Amino acid sequence: MPGLGSRAGIAVLVAYAIAMLAAGWWTSRGRGELRTSIGEYYLAGRSLGGVVLFFTFFATQYSGNTLVGYAPAAYRLGYAWWQSVWFFTAVVAAYLAFAPRLYVLARRYGFVTPTDWIRHRFRSRGLAIASVALMIWGLANYLLEQLVAIGQAVAGLTGDTIPYQAGVLVFVAVMVTYSWVGGMRAVALTDVVQGIALLVGVFALTLGALFLLDWDLGAAVRQLQKDRPALAAVPPFEVSVRWLGLVLIVALGASVYPHAVQRIFAARSEQTLKRALGRMALMPPLTAGLVFVVGIAGVALFPGLGAAESEQLVGMIASRVAGLGPLWFVAMLLLFGGIVAAIVSTADSALLSLSSLISHDLYGRLGLEANEARQVRVGKWWSLAIVGVLLFIAWNPPTTLYGIFVLKLELLAQLAPVFFVGLHWTRLAAMPTLLGMTTGAAIAGAVTLLGLELPLGIQGGLVGLAVNLAIGVLGSLLFPPSVEERSRVEGAIRLR
Repeated sequence: MPGLGSRAGIAVLVAYAIAMLAAGWWTSRGRGELRTSIGEYYLAGRSLGGVVLFFTFFATQYSGNTLVGYAPAAYRLGYAWWQSVWFFTAVVAAYLAFAPRLYVLARRYGFVTPTDWIRHRFRSRGLAIASVALMIWGLANYLLEQLVAIGQAVAGLTGDTIPYQAGVLVFVAVMVTYSWVGGMRAVALTDVVQGIALLVGVFALTLGALFLLDWDLGAAVRQLQKDRPALAAVPPFEVSVRWLGLVLIVALGASVYPHAVQRIFAARSEQTLKRALGRMALMPPLTAGLVFVVGIAGVALFPGLGAAESEQLVGMIASRVAGLGPLWFVAMLLLFGGIVAAIVSTADSALLSLSSLISHDLYGRLGLEANEARQVRVGKWWSLAIVGVLLFIAWNPPTTLYGIFVLKLELLAQLAPVFFVGLHWTRLAAMPTLLGMTTGAAIAGAVTLLGLELPLGIQGGLVGLAVNLAIGVLGSLLFPPSVEERSRVEGAIRLR
């Protein structure tokens, strides 16, 4: 994306880096338990209040890529991209279907990671291991995407004065440092700053784009209807089916992201959690909706862009808005700083959660001197090792490896039955659930990696999930758990 001035861009990035390091230092002051308690380090002592919890959910769900990538998509797809607003709406609906109930159980039994719930509910080592494998795969993919995006955003903001590789190294170092010293508290505090920056940036860019159109968004609509009438019409049936399937995959996969589930565990109270999720329900039109408006405005401002050129749309609009005057220039500079901040905030959440899965669910279960202090130390060092591997992949992404890493939400969605069904249906048994999960993941992986095209554009992950559910539910009906096992499960998931 075009830069807005290398010196000003560097100044904004330096200020941001200092602020994030200061946040890490501030949250770690006088908290020796950050080094000895996994509940403190990974869940902020289960004490996140309403405002912080809202913004940390917001920063988890919305990244800088929401702005940079969704506006060009609206430019290319037209009205059909309005369905992207429903991605985020559906994720909130999915949270509300299981989060409050899971929170009560997590508080009662001291869950730290999502795998703690799976062990508690199913008492199956195989199911726990399979679940951890899917979660680590999804988080590694997610983190890799953010590392690449950090480098591209820094290079774009500074006009390539700071090259891609240097941008990645510097901000990864900043992210790892404040996460290391402050844990979830530092990550949550930076999420507040980054969430506010992203919101301000979205509003500023939308107002700037409308100002360039003399506040006549209808001009962009007319331009779209003239140049590409198919994009201004009702989408075909096949497109609607494919999008509805994608909305479902996004809702189920994103809502069970390990770092999202851990934010549920970190809430101060059930009421705090419900209030935060209620506020989240208001955000899709104010974020993805406004980004959609920016993309449609770009049709009139920059007509006729090709697919590759349209990827630079946000930078092109921001550069034109910045030329309107000093205040607009500052607003656009802060916008790009907010984009970098939001991408880093997404990456730090994924990194912390990935660290907890390895230290608590894998190393901690080995049992040899795996006290909480040692688990925290192991998690920190493993996070460094993971970042090192992902940095290497970001530098040299082989085509085959990239194809494998494309799988993310479609695999994570295979975890949905253990949360959405396992929390409410006591007959769901461990063995059919494990068989369903592994079969669904295999189907999703095969469809993606083999490049198979299914009828109506239905996603392989959705087919895999349907098979997953069928095996789990029918298997549990045909081979139900024993009376003793059902009694144990009923006691384990009873709220009162």
